[in-house]
Amino acid sequence: MRLTSFLMPFIVAALMPATLNCHAASLPALNNINRNGTSVSGLSSGAYMAVQFHVANSSFVKGAGIIAGGPYFCAKDDQNTATSICSCTGLTACHPDQAGQMVTNLVQVTNQNGSHGTIDPVSNLAGSRIYLFSGSADSVVPTPIMTALESYYENYVTPSNISFEKSIAAEHAIPTDSFGNACSFRGDPYINNCHFDAAGALLKWIYGSLNPKNTGTLTGQLIQFDQSEFIADPTSHGMSSNGWVYVPASCGQATQCRVHVVFHGCKQYPDAPYSSGPGGKIGDTFVQHSGYNQWADTNNIVVLYPQANAMNTGTRLPRSNPNGWWDWSG
Repeated sequence: MRLTSFLMPFIVAALMPATLNCHAASLPALNNINRNGTSVSGLSSGAYMAVQFHVANSSFVKGAGIIAGGPYFCAKDDQNTATSICSCTGLTACHPDQAGQMVTNLVQVTNQNGSHGTIDPVSNLAGSRIYLFSGSADSVVPTPIMTALESYYENYVTPSNISFEKSIAAEHAIPTDSFGNACSFRGDPYINNCHFDAAGALLKWIYGSLNPKNTGTLTGQLIQFDQSEFIADPTSHGMSSNGWVYVPASCGQATQCRVHVVFHGCKQYPDAPYSSGPGGKIGDTFVQHSGYNQWADTNNIVVLYPQANAMNTGTRLPRSNPNGWWDWSG
């Protein structure tokens, strides 16, 4: 729920100028944002985080694009469940088929949370637009887990509002139409060239007809901003010091724009090792090459990229998080 604070400056504040420089700027405030046009997406732990965020904030989050993720509260605050049922990331045998068996209980928990006011009323989910992508070769979040997610959402969302792409033999990565490793490769930066534009597919499903993406030089600004404005000492909370936001040129003017929040996956945080990245790190590789900015540039969409971080010790998060994933597992 803390991450809601990242959205508020877009929604309530007046436009302030911001330029790229060697230091992270303040997150620019934009006064022409359609709050009810907010949507989310993510890969892997970011996909789980997108589901959590959507379900918890369904009063203003109207769509979600999920690439390799599972149902709300899938892990049930248990690491073994997180790594052997909700994903295949543990040291023990993986049983992704069991995710579907938990859906009835997860729906009960969701309804209970909604009725108690710890999340938004579940009735808000009815009109949501949901895009699901599962690579048929994904060895980390196999398709049965995403099938469980589809079943979960069908308890709240009209089936015709759910699109499920599972025919592409992609490994665990965000698929693009031009950048990254071979589609069947598993490894950093977890962006694979599958000749399929997942960012475009999910944005078009959520928002409907869009203008063609910009295939040339982008006209907007990619701004690195200071996340400590919203949470003191971000690194002690498993967050990076800085995040990014892409602001199309039109969104700094009178044009009304929407916000799409993208949660990166495991090992995609800025300081994650990546031999081909700036300084041997991921840096802004995910932000630059996942495919969102090109669509945002021509369709009045601000793209917010909050950034998690790896941490091996800490008092607020008792378990280590060496891969910089979002805490969807509790």
